[in-house]
Amino acid sequence: MFSDRLQAWRSSGDVMSYRGHQVFYKTEGQGEPLLLIHGFPSASIDWAEVWPELVSRFQVITLDLLGFGFSDKPKQLTYSISLQADLIVHLVKTLKIRRMHLLAHDYGDTVTQELLARYLEGALNVDIQSVTLLNGGLFPETHKPLLIQKLLMSPVGGLLAKFMTQQKFAASLRKICSEHFSNDVIEDLWQLLEWQDGRKVVPKLIYYMQERRDYRERWVGALQQADAVAIPLHLIDGVIDSISGQNLVNRFKQLVPEAKVTELAGIGHYPQVEAPGQVVAAFMEGLMALQKQTTAGLQRDPSEV
Repeated sequence: MFSDRLQAWRSSGDVMSYRGHQVFYKTEGQGEPLLLIHGFPSASIDWAEVWPELVSRFQVITLDLLGFGFSDKPKQLTYSISLQADLIVHLVKTLKIRRMHLLAHDYGDTVTQELLARYLEGALNVDIQSVTLLNGGLFPETHKPLLIQKLLMSPVGGLLAKFMTQQKFAASLRKICSEHFSNDVIEDLWQLLEWQDGRKVVPKLIYYMQERRDYRERWVGALQQADAVAIPLHLIDGVIDSISGQNLVNRFKQLVPEAKVTELAGIGHYPQVEAPGQVVAAFMEGLMALQKQTTAGLQRDPSEV
């Protein structure tokens, strides 16, 4: 049923139970913990191309959020960003993670914003060391969803999802990605979407676009307050993405001016798939800069403070 690539990814992971549902997760490597959070409508397989390089440097952890990938897709569940954040808190507690870096994409960006908000409130029992975000709708006022995304949120969303075809799915992805997004990757994502009849929960999952508007103050505020608690932020963005490309970069620079921004020319919505080498290089550059700043602070003469 699944491609060799998907089979290998699945067999190298594990499953845990959460609120009676089976959740796929995967962890490998040693060093500082690094949590990867995927986007919509895909899964943790999005990180496959950057995985080996990251594993050589970190204890890397990822999962398929509920409703996605190899995790359960219960039809009656009310999906929310808060639910997915609760799931991640459960995972890191299970793995006894006390501190971690975060690298997220798309839907995962919003989950990260909720985790960051909880951290700022003192309600997260894990230390966030850094946050790196890839293309996603961080600011609802600049997010430009595709027509199909708008329709999936409408009263006809269930019917549309039922009759969605692989060809239409591929066409939508092609609109937001560069030529580096291969047919094999699209095939894998479609297989995961089909598993456990996942198309039926897509209209429930995509409600996160409304949540972004409802919780804008909380989630944008979390980004803006991160610098005050010394959590470095880094946006790595494929700028030709019509949903969250240059429009996102420009707004991010306005609202979070202290954060680091890396713009990837000629890359679209899935930088970690389309340009994995560039993403890893940019991510490591951001962490190295952080390390230098920390070292400089420790070495500073107290009289200079």
